[in-house]
Amino acid sequence: MVFLAAEALTGNWDPTTHTNLGQLILESFVFGYLTRCPMRPDNPDQLDFELATAVNSIDKFTLEFKLREGVTFHNGEPFTAEDVKATYEYGCMPDRPAQWYPGQVEVEVVDPLTVRIKTEKFGYPAALYYYLSSFLPIMSAKDIADKKLLASRPNGTGAFKFVEQSGDSTILTANENFFAGKPKIPGVTYKFVGDTTTRALALMGGEADIIERLEQEQVDTISKDPKFVINKAVSVENKYLWFRCSKPPFNDERVRQAAAHAIDRSVLLDILGISGTHCAAHISPVKFGYTEVPDFPEYNPEKCQELLAAAGFPKGEGLPELEYFTSVGFYPKTKEYGEAITQMLQEQGFPVKLTVLEVAAWGNVLYDKEGGGEGHMIDCGWCTGSPEPDLVLRTHFHSSSKRITGIVDPEIDASLDRERNASSTDERKKILQTDTLPLLVKKVPSLPLFTSVFLHAMTKDLQGIYVYPNGMQDVSKATLG
Repeated sequence: MVFLAAEALTGNWDPTTHTNLGQLILESFVFGYLTRCPMRPDNPDQLDFELATAVNSIDKFTLEFKLREGVTFHNGEPFTAEDVKATYEYGCMPDRPAQWYPGQVEVEVVDPLTVRIKTEKFGYPAALYYYLSSFLPIMSAKDIADKKLLASRPNGTGAFKFVEQSGDSTILTANENFFAGKPKIPGVTYKFVGDTTTRALALMGGEADIIERLEQEQVDTISKDPKFVINKAVSVENKYLWFRCSKPPFNDERVRQAAAHAIDRSVLLDILGISGTHCAAHISPVKFGYTEVPDFPEYNPEKCQELLAAAGFPKGEGLPELEYFTSVGFYPKTKEYGEAITQMLQEQGFPVKLTVLEVAAWGNVLYDKEGGGEGHMIDCGWCTGSPEPDLVLRTHFHSSSKRITGIVDPEIDASLDRERNASSTDERKKILQTDTLPLLVKKVPSLPLFTSVFLHAMTKDLQGIYVYPNGMQDVSKATLG
């Protein structure tokens, strides 16, 4: 199976070292997970067991997983509780870029096939790991002990084994010892092709079996050919306009609010067509706790001007030139709707300069730095393979993890701590919907623009594939021919 991807791989095979979605997709072929979460709209909270066979809550601070017997890593080593312990405790270290975790954790090995996730020492409930269990690729404890080896090649328990990386192509072969049986597809080639049109032409020309990140034009063309099918799914990914809250003028929430009221998001959806859908919160509608926040900032030029004047910038007077970064080649229509956003902001007095970058250059300016990140605004989505909302909310808006915005706000910190530390799932959902999400809408460290609709086109001969709402793929039971 040849998959043409929209994002290049990082070259570092340690899953904790990146937030690269392309790498996550590749990992979904190679690594195993305690559970998988299909996040189907009819049952978004469903967990499917993979390396785990059962999960039980022992008490508020202890979550126990029973593990599958007879599983081996691709290097032949047996999978045991020691690997789960090493993965969780390594991944929760504060220096890990992936930031999968709500905080530190300790793992007790009860026996070779039983582990207990324990959080009491760190002051938050272990239930947060219920959904996170579907997002953490399990690594070998021996690999974790040798970081150079861990980074040099992916060694998982998944359906496909790493063979080699050659240029923009990464070659995988079917795992004969996969616990669920050897896949019928003999192998997977992950190939980076940065241009949307090139990916579409390659599919239609028989050079690929599946492609991702289509735009409306490609969908219209491909869907007319009976040899292909289009897979469409509301994703876990929201697209945001991120403000650099660590430096003027967006260190003032009134200026951020003004910018939010300057943008007509319905125009963006018209530009996107099939690739986007409405949202009114800082998490996707398929995330746990989503609700339409009542006071979500919609297009309102009068309100924009009131806020600018209150912040000391009447009609935008006195604002510095504001650089807005976006990318091309990965997300659909970023340049087109970036130009629309720029024009809308300029009409309200924001002196915005749009800078369009190739994906690699854009990635280099994405994150906040000491003293403020590059520019003043940047377009970026955030996509995680779990319904867990803190993979977005805490990752980006808690002061312990400044990420893209650089925001440090005690009110936001306190709200995020309250929802994380809730004593039950119901209480947590209530805090999210009545406190945390409305507070983020009020403070607007970023403006959610829309929820991405993930589009994949594939040959009709590819049967039995499941595409997760974050773009990861399960082809362990698929056929091609």
